[in-house]
Amino acid sequence: MSVEAETGKLDPANIEHASRVIDPVFRGTPQFRDPFLAERLGKDVVVKVESVNPVRSFKGRGADYCLSRLDAQREVVCASAGNFGQAIAYAGRARGIAVSVFAATTANPAKVARMRALGANVVLVGHDFDAAKNAAREHAKQRPGALFLEDGEDPRVAEGAGTIGLELAAVAPDTLLVPVGNGALIAGVGCWMRFASPDTRVVGVCAAGAPAMEISWRRGEPVCTDTTSTIADGVAVRVPVPAAVTWMQHYVDDVLLVDDEQILQAVRIVDETLGLPLEPAGAIGIAAAMEYDGPGEILATVLTGSNFAPELLDRIRR
Repeated sequence: MSVEAETGKLDPANIEHASRVIDPVFRGTPQFRDPFLAERLGKDVVVKVESVNPVRSFKGRGADYCLSRLDAQREVVCASAGNFGQAIAYAGRARGIAVSVFAATTANPAKVARMRALGANVVLVGHDFDAAKNAAREHAKQRPGALFLEDGEDPRVAEGAGTIGLELAAVAPDTLLVPVGNGALIAGVGCWMRFASPDTRVVGVCAAGAPAMEISWRRGEPVCTDTTSTIADGVAVRVPVPAAVTWMQHYVDDVLLVDDEQILQAVRIVDETLGLPLEPAGAIGIAAAMEYDGPGEILATVLTGSNFAPELLDRIRR
């Protein structure tokens, strides 16, 4: 039995291993302070930029680490709002692994197009991400040898994402604001921070219109919501993954909510100061930073992705 299964925790040794074997295109991403961003926010924030890579998000780290350990003969099936699917498709193409991605009929068309361009078989089904996930799980059951890979459930995905924490630990932030979708990112990063920078406060950020993970973290068990309503489709989780909720109990100090108005303002500020057009989910750490007034002097966050719908730029640049 694995360390993860026995303890409900992730393994820092796997994160360190991932930092050596993940495709270099996803590693060593920029992390810096920007004076113009600091002026707009009224505080210094170290930003970790995870949007400049072939899949335009942090998801490549966990996907690449996970698929590096799979038999090339297996078909991988997953569900995605777009970013995880792109990452799995990219890693699968590099290894000759067939990939099928199930996405909601309401999924961002730009993300769907990119998943297909990366070689994934994309199936649009269901009214939201969680309905698509159920369809993906059933599809995998009917395909001999197929592997259903769930973001937020497979520890290798979280440990691959945890390499972001390994790189940020050099900054030793007092507080690290981490976007929370399925929870793999904050679990992996939080695991490494507990190991290498235990004084760092790890704070999750959810969209107020998709609060399932925030509620679940506070109650210590998965709590579903009936619907989600947020511009940040990348974190619009309605049905939490139990493993991720358990991981968060070990590694997360607090979880905050930000509304769509704050998220759009954050997207606009990052575009105007850093010249980085982020998708809404990619900017929610900045949205939280605008209001955050916690202890310590060094604040950091992760800019998690830039797979935005084309009309978003028109909306924020009016």
